[in-house]
Amino acid sequence: MKTLGFSKQTKKIIILLILFFTGVSSLSSYLVTFKEQYYRLFHIHYQQYPDDVMENIYYLEKAIKADFANPQYALAKIENEKDWEKYRYLFMMHLNLKLIEQHMRLGRIWDKNVAYFYDAPWKEEYLRDLEKTESCYVAGLYYWEEAKLWAEKAGAGSFQFLYLTDVQNWEDELFRITTGELDYEKILNREITRVRQVKEKFLAMDEETY
Repeated sequence: MKTLGFSKQTKKIIILLILFFTGVSSLSSYLVTFKEQYYRLFHIHYQQYPDDVMENIYYLEKAIKADFANPQYALAKIENEKDWEKYRYLFMMHLNLKLIEQHMRLGRIWDKNVAYFYDAPWKEEYLRDLEKTESCYVAGLYYWEEAKLWAEKAGAGSFQFLYLTDVQNWEDELFRITTGELDYEKILNREITRVRQVKEKFLAMDEETY
């Protein structure tokens, strides 16, 4: 099931996520230049709060837009131009997949799986949270389209016998996308449908619900 274009709320969420950490110190901003450097700032906490997730999204977005470091500073051993080409495709694919994961983590912070009748007094608050959740999941669909484009490039026939062992997890992600084992469109649309159903239940509540 395809999802329609971004709503104003979705665009607002995406813009806020990107701008949230523009207050990072000027020194750090000056020293961090390349994709590889921004990617190293990405980190996973055992328990992630909204600020932690948004910080990760900020660094991943900066990595997407930054230039690649010289091949000798790559995250994998680069021996020739072909290695370098596939490495770039895999890296871009991986960054977009991580952005999907982080948007899903952020969405789950506000998510509510069930609208119980006794939640009626807090209906408006739950609806606002669910709007944020839906926006995060819808944003993930954009990054999935990007990830698929880069996976298609990395999976081209010219790379059939080329495997970058230093980034085996990226190669594994490519394999899972190529075989259809990993399909975030299916996952995200399922979650979006569920969230919209929960929202409908809240919207149907009135003063007699509780």
